[in-house]
Amino acid sequence: MSDPAASPPGKASAPSVQSITQLVHGFYADVRADPLLGPVFDKALHGQWENHLQRLVDFWSTVALGTRSFRGDVFGKHMALDGVTPAHFAAWVRLWQHHTERLFTPEVADSLQVAAHGIARNLFRGYFGSDPAFVPPREDDGHGPRRAGG
Repeated sequence: MSDPAASPPGKASAPSVQSITQLVHGFYADVRADPLLGPVFDKALHGQWENHLQRLVDFWSTVALGTRSFRGDVFGKHMALDGVTPAHFAAWVRLWQHHTERLFTPEVADSLQVAAHGIARNLFRGYFGSDPAFVPPREDDGHGPRRAGG
């Protein structure tokens, strides 16, 4: 008999192109609606959301699945944005955590969150020259996976 806690109903126990597409589209719908994040993305994308969503699916498919479908300069593109504050990063990470936990089993959600935290950490360092307070340090303290805000 399988353990129902191992794979909660409706949650993906492994990422796939389909689940990554669902994650990206749902997450960025909330980003667009967010009063802090939406204006920054709208200004940067100049109405090109559909093209950007496909690039984001390619990016996260590359990260999570190793598809190698994304090519680009993530750091350089983000460093060109004006008006980004630490609050933008905290809001982005909070929404990402919500969406990954809603769609995936805890193990998969944690893995996607660790990847996002690394990306956020690198971009935050590029903008502000220090580590963000909302992303846990990389070192394992022996207490298992750590999450932002938790």
